[in-house]
Amino acid sequence: MTDLVLAPDAWMATAGPAPRVIGVDPSLTCTGVAGDGWADALRPKVRRGHQRLHWLREEVRERTAAADLVVIEGAAYGHGGQAGHHELGGLWWILTQDLWERAIPYAVVAPASRIVYAMGVSNPAKDYPRKQRARIAKGMVRDAVAERYGLECEGPGRYDKADAFILVAMGLHWAGWPLAEVPDTHSRALGAVPWPEQVPSLQPSDLRKCGIKFLTGSLVAVE
Repeated sequence: MTDLVLAPDAWMATAGPAPRVIGVDPSLTCTGVAGDGWADALRPKVRRGHQRLHWLREEVRERTAAADLVVIEGAAYGHGGQAGHHELGGLWWILTQDLWERAIPYAVVAPASRIVYAMGVSNPAKDYPRKQRARIAKGMVRDAVAERYGLECEGPGRYDKADAFILVAMGLHWAGWPLAEVPDTHSRALGAVPWPEQVPSLQPSDLRKCGIKFLTGSLVAVE
């Protein structure tokens, strides 16, 4: 058996409902968001700038409002030169900053770890032509979500929905509530994730000690 990094006792509930885990796959054009039994694709109508970032933040905030844990995909450094990567990095920090301000613990999963959890290997489409591998691999992950978890991700954003759902499955598995039986070749990906040690109890009074206070739902510096 593979040695896994499992949740501390605070997460390993023996009774009651499973923790509410939300997966987020950030994208400027189609952000995937998922929970146990559902997946959604957030497709902003505004194509650039602050309005788009604001819309995505608000939509993700609404869907993570009651989350016990958010599992968010990290940056794909191999695509650092793609158009819009500067704004995409800004979106990632806006989303995680918002989670921190709301005291919602989050874990960051590298794209390769997400694929390993879904497929057992980091490059499942390696036998296909190089230019086709990325898209074929996305389809493989989508098919794996349907086969293992019974969730059909259809329509626009179907690949983003599937990616977000894999993040949910990883978070619940780590917390002691696996959604399905997962082979060791797949679950080994959990050991590469820096999971939160416990639910933080960050309160406005704690933020004030850091020179920050709440004002009409926002954060401002304390002089």
